[in-house]
Amino acid sequence: MDTTRTSRRGATATAVALALAAILLGAPPAGADPTADDKGRVDAELAKTNASLEGATARAQQAVAQYTQANAQLPGAQNALADARGKVASAEVATRQAERVATEAEAAKAEAATGYADAAAQVDQQRAHVSEFVSRSYRGTGFLAINSILQSGSPTEFATRMGYLDQIAAGETRALNALTSARMEAKVRENAAEAARQRADGAREQARQALAASQGAATAAERAAADVQTIVTQRQQAMDVANQERGAVLASYNQLKADSDRIGSELKAAAAERERQRQQNNSGSGGVSQPAQDVTPPSGGGAFFIMPTAGWKSSDFGMRYDPYYKVWQLHAGTDIAAPSGQAIYAAADGRVVRAGWNGGYGNYTCISHGNYQGSDLSTCYGHQSAILVSAGQSVRRGELIGRIGTTGASTGAHLHFEVRRDGTPVNPLSWLPGCFC
Repeated sequence: MDTTRTSRRGATATAVALALAAILLGAPPAGADPTADDKGRVDAELAKTNASLEGATARAQQAVAQYTQANAQLPGAQNALADARGKVASAEVATRQAERVATEAEAAKAEAATGYADAAAQVDQQRAHVSEFVSRSYRGTGFLAINSILQSGSPTEFATRMGYLDQIAAGETRALNALTSARMEAKVRENAAEAARQRADGAREQARQALAASQGAATAAERAAADVQTIVTQRQQAMDVANQERGAVLASYNQLKADSDRIGSELKAAAAERERQRQQNNSGSGGVSQPAQDVTPPSGGGAFFIMPTAGWKSSDFGMRYDPYYKVWQLHAGTDIAAPSGQAIYAAADGRVVRAGWNGGYGNYTCISHGNYQGSDLSTCYGHQSAILVSAGQSVRRGELIGRIGTTGASTGAHLHFEVRRDGTPVNPLSWLPGCFC
């Protein structure tokens, strides 16, 4: 028993040591959501991380995704460890209680057995007395005593001999009564001893089961502590890799900003060139001025542009913060998640001003739709798996221009859709239908 307890305490100590190691290595505080290991929540965290890291290097994206996943799983693992440690403590208390009950039951069993042995000895003793009486009776001792009394010579001697006979009879009766009483007491003690034996056996079995449960709980606690340590180690390793990629990621972010600025400048320059050519054409047409092409909103009060593809919004337009590299960056469009290869349509009539590879934007197409309230209005489409138009081509509203992909700095199949005025990105949502369908 001492060896088993020592082993159990050793297992518990190991579990506690591992738990402390996990806390010292940077586990977040307790009190987290007990369903932290839920797949939906982990997936949501990963999706958010992917969106903020779209412009990062592939190695950094993988490392931070692993870090995020480990972070999301850690509270659940810690809760499992705390639960396992609680079960260890409870099982140890139950084991000690069961051991006490078993010890007491064993003592009661021994006492009952001793009582039964004493009672059985009394039965044997009284049985011997009765046997002696029966033996004397068969040998005729009783008849001899009667004859002796009848042959007494005087009334006094007769009375004395009769008293002696009464004493013999009384002794024999007491012997019979004592035997009967002893047998009854022996039976009671025998029943008590059997009940004590059964209680002792039951208590010993409960103690054995409690010990097994305690050992099982200690093993589960060790596994839970190991799980916590594994997650903490994975998180630290992922963070180390992410830190190694810091320089490359910041350079990538700067490159994306430079690409966006360059695209804006090119669109603005293209619009200026079209205006110059328009004015030159006006000059060569005998002085008859031709107005610039104006973009008019659709009749009926609908959205300015049609939805370029069906899907769901996976990332908004605007400044977003990378919590891992502590950088703010402009997300110049709205991301529409959709299956790879799905059709992309021109949001409105216009002319393709660029179509080709563009760094982090991957396969990228921009369409100029003309002048709107004094500025050139364009839409751009990034990360395409295939471009189906070419620069200089005129397209109609709803015409197929490309297919959904994940080229460039992309973490999944989607369309990066931009609306630009004079080359400057603006929020596309105010120009699109409310339904992403």
